Amino acid sequence: MYDDFIAQKFVTRKLCMMLVAVFSGAALFLSAIALYGILAYAVGQRTRELGIRIALGAQSGNILRLITEQGLKIVGVGLVTGIGGALVGTHLIQGALYGVAPIDPISFGVSVVILGIAAVLACLLPALRAARINPIKALRE
Repeated sequence: MYDDFIAQKFVTRKLCMMLVAVFSGAALFLSAIALYGILAYAVGQRTRELGIRIALGAQSGNILRLITEQGLKIVGVGLVTGIGGALVGTHLIQGALYGVAPIDPISFGVSVVILGIAAVLACLLPALRAARINPIKALRE
């Protein structure tokens, strides 16, 4: 009887952790798609400006850096806000955490690194598109 209770409790915790992992992955994917969409829209709106910059001699690396910095500023604000919310939120879900302290620097660090990698990849696609703008075609539009 006691063994069944322990087994069921273990299965319940394992299921909870799997659900958290699946939803966390989905949230990461959706946030990367949203960041890509925002930057792609911004590049579309700034096509003429970027075309003029290129026509005046801006290198593709400068354009790449300009767009990537714009995206990483958004990500920086999101990370600071998210870390603050996570510090508060971990105390609320402390009962669901298994084998991890509510404020675990390794978990927070790994999360920031994974989010940062996803953000850089989401920023690079629109930035590469912006760096390949044809200035003559951009100025005609």
